[in-house]
Amino acid sequence: MHEQTKYFVAFNQSHEHIGPQRIKKLLNFFGTLQNAWNAQASELINAGLEENIVTEFCAGRINIEPDKELEKVLSHKIDVVTILDENYPRLLKEIYDPPPILYVRGGFVPQDEKALAIVGTRMPSVYGQQAASHLAGQIAQAGLTIISGLARGIDSIAHLAALQNNKRTIAVVGSGIDEPAIYPPSNRKLAQQISENGAVISEYPIGCPALKHHFHARNRVISGLSLGTLVVEAKEKSGALITAAHALEQNREIFAIPGPIYSQTSAGPNNLIKMGAKLVLGSQDILDELNLRNLTEQIQIREILPDNEEEAKILQILGDEPAHIDKIVNDTKMDTATVNATLSLMEIKGKIKNMGGMNYILAR
Repeated sequence: MHEQTKYFVAFNQSHEHIGPQRIKKLLNFFGTLQNAWNAQASELINAGLEENIVTEFCAGRINIEPDKELEKVLSHKIDVVTILDENYPRLLKEIYDPPPILYVRGGFVPQDEKALAIVGTRMPSVYGQQAASHLAGQIAQAGLTIISGLARGIDSIAHLAALQNNKRTIAVVGSGIDEPAIYPPSNRKLAQQISENGAVISEYPIGCPALKHHFHARNRVISGLSLGTLVVEAKEKSGALITAAHALEQNREIFAIPGPIYSQTSAGPNNLIKMGAKLVLGSQDILDELNLRNLTEQIQIREILPDNEEEAKILQILGDEPAHIDKIVNDTKMDTATVNATLSLMEIKGKIKNMGGMNYILAR
């Protein structure tokens, strides 16, 4: 941990007023944040901060003790990585406005420099769920870290696909990363799982709520950590497209999965493709575009074997296209109760997935 860390933490208590660009001004002017923290109001104004910002900061500074603020963070078993630290993500440091401070549950590893962001709607179709899970799983198998935003829908599916393959994933959130602040609350357990096999990170201090404008800023970090961003399903105006716009500004690759022209959630990726985004039909399209063809051989097609005659009949029917339980009953000639029981057991074993509405696919 850098000796200046406690001052980054202290300044970040005023993050709504003193963000990345103002921190950069302070570092350039004072050399260290310690000098900036102890500076007079007139010096802060000379450093380029607006007078009203300085007035508000100085009024709040008297109630903040840098040592105690750092102790509070560490007491939550949260690490702090500043832009001065060697383990600050290299790709993120390259963007226009990298966060000066990251709060981290879990940790970064060198492998994370090969990462793909996967984003999309909070209410995906069965097609979107299937595409996100399948592609995230294969990309993770190839050795890329999966980056997303811990939101419901496509984000959660992408994180889970990496975890199910015992591969790395990083969640970037728009709130504090202490458990009570994690948003949405329904994903707190998922956040814990991610921190054990990757990292949950934020530029916002512990206890900070998930405010609307935080998510726009959060999206630049998702794309900034990644070699490219894959949009699965998204409406024409959505957070996923904001992430894609950030990726474009950061000179990163943009990928999109095509969808039906009458689907609102396919409008976003379809328009991205019209504007030049790479159309994705499979994981190979992404690896080729990122010049990572050599990683293809690491992708394994899982062989799913039956444990009994009932499972064998069902496995003959299921594939990558969702099959409704009525079709399974009709084609296997088994009674509904037996099919229901067998499907439940196969799902518990991880052989199949229920895509909603009693539609099933193989869990590859």
